[in-house]
Order: sequence, then C-alpha cells, then structure tokens
Amino acid sequence: MSTHESQAPTSTPGERAWALFRVLKEKDLIPDGYIEGLTQLMAHTWDPANGARVVARAWADPEFRALLLGDGTAACAQFGYTGPQGEYIVALEDTATLKNVIVCSLCSCTNWPVLGLPPEWYKGFEYRARLVREGRTVLRELGTELPDDVVVKVWDTTAETRYLVLPVRPEGSEHMSEEALQKLVTKDVLIGVALPRVS
Repeated sequence: MSTHESQAPTSTPGERAWALFRVLKEKDLIPDGYIEGLTQLMAHTWDPANGARVVARAWADPEFRALLLGDGTAACAQFGYTGPQGEYIVALEDTATLKNVIVCSLCSCTNWPVLGLPPEWYKGFEYRARLVREGRTVLRELGTELPDDVVVKVWDTTAETRYLVLPVRPEGSEHMSEEALQKLVTKDVLIGVALPRVS
C-alpha cells in the first residue's frame, strides 16, 4: 500500500460534529428545539454570576450559609440553578487556614449552572496534572499568593460531586449590599484559584 493510500482523509472536530448531527436528525433522534435550548443554556443561563449570587447570599444570610454547606444542591435550587451538571453540588468552605481549589483531573467537569462553562486553562492538561501535585505553586503562578500557614486542599470533581468554593468574605465588605458583594465573586474565585478582594 502506498503512502498516499494509507492516509485517511481528515476532518475537523466541527465537521465531524455536524455530520453526527445530520445523521441523528435524519433518524429523528434529536427532539425539536433541543439544540436551541442547550445553546441558550450554555450561552446565557450557565453563568458565574449565578455562583456570585449564591456566595453573596451565604455571606449575608447565616441560615442560607448553613443550608449551602449542608446541602449545596438544595441551596442552589432556591435560585433555580439546577439541571445538567448541577446535581450533587457541594460547597467547599474556605477558612483563614484552608484554601479549597477545584479540578477535574480526568476531563473538564464542573458545576455548569453555577460556575458557567469551564475556562480554557481549567481544561488544560497542565492545570489538571499539576494542581493535584503542587497546588500552592499553581495558585502562585495564577496570581494568588497564600500565607505559609494556609493549607491548599484540591478537590477532584466526579460524577457524584459538583463543587463550588465558598471563599472567606473579604475585609472591608462588612457594609456592602448583596448586590455589591456579588461583584467581588468571579469564576476564578468560585473555582478557588483567586480570592475576592474589595478594591
């Protein structure tokens, strides 16, 4: 067999996805509106602003905080943050001596309804491989310097757990409204690689 004959034609992931879509559509295996609904979820509904609302409420409301730490799924459901990847939500509470960080060492799973879709670096092999071995160093490289007495604990997302980090409420935010507190919480804060700060 010649070299030319042994080379199979290649296609892009996008082309393969469209080919699969056409076959499934022809076989009537995709319900009407399914793709449009999923696109709406990914583009507009799954948003780290959702997680910011949850964290701000937990900072401001001790009763909600207790619910979030005891049953994260039920707490997030109060806001309507449910659905795919939103089951089994566990809130990880940071303290003065503990910093929690989320990773999915096998792929890029995360708590989509509350954190939004994962950023590119979260899906990268280097982040996934290094965080579990040298969490403090990775956080430093991402701009988060922690005191020596703070323990970094890495949590690996699984099919039964979807995490979000509940950070320590920053100093200087005591008189801020919930709406103002939300602005301190970014996707990186919810993943655990950054700290909320009052500017």
